[in-house]
Amino acid sequence: MVTKCLLYSLMVTDLDAALAALADPTRRHVVELLRAHPRRTGELAAACGVSSPAMSKHLRILRGSGVVAEVRIDADARIHLYELRPEPFRALQAWLDQVRAYWTDQLAAFQTHVEQRLAADQEAEEAQEDRS
Repeated sequence: MVTKCLLYSLMVTDLDAALAALADPTRRHVVELLRAHPRRTGELAAACGVSSPAMSKHLRILRGSGVVAEVRIDADARIHLYELRPEPFRALQAWLDQVRAYWTDQLAAFQTHVEQRLAADQEAEEAQEDRS
């Protein structure tokens, strides 16, 4: 039980960090760009229309949340590439699947209720017609 609670707490903390990082439109744009392939800071800054220091700040937040990872090229230590990490997106997908399952169940229960209510109303209407 403690392990399950701890794992849930860690997942929520990671999920919260990822959601907070992705709340900014520039950072979401960075994620879209990195879906194609890893990129340098300068490439990302130019594509997003922000300065290099601003992009560095966005990348620091994305790194801190675990959404992106910095990759160093062995041939040239000055080159820093950024790539997406799959783990935060898996956690986000797992959470969204739970939310979707909840709402699917709620909507199915509502549909059942409405169908039962319509059937009861139709029966009452038919009974009223039979009495007339």
